[in-house]
Amino acid sequence: MAVPEAERIAAAQAYISALASHQADDVPFAPGCTRVEVGLKTGFSGDHLRRSLNNGLQYRVIKAVTTPEFTVDGDTVRARFELSTKPKLAGRSVGARIDETFLIPADDPSGRAQIHHINASIRPFLAH
Repeated sequence: MAVPEAERIAAAQAYISALASHQADDVPFAPGCTRVEVGLKTGFSGDHLRRSLNNGLQYRVIKAVTTPEFTVDGDTVRARFELSTKPKLAGRSVGARIDETFLIPADDPSGRAQIHHINASIRPFLAH
């Protein structure tokens, strides 16, 4: 039975929400999930990603995320959104435009939406 598109989008949304909430216990990572950020591997397993989102300093600086724009193409769910961080640079907030592609197979053997891979593109900016 195919995993519905809405469930696959919800899995990606769970990850995006965890970026700001720092509570990733319910993010449906496949055990072997990996993450690549601008060409560098930054996630080595579902458990590693969960620990990083919950406690990693690289995520603790994230203050908020905007509502993502999702598109689905086959087994991939693409999310485009912005995030804001707690630190300021010259009195201005630091943010980033995020474009992440999630591999969430419609025919996952588990029968549920699981994130198998994340590929992230990040473009920082200074907010006014």
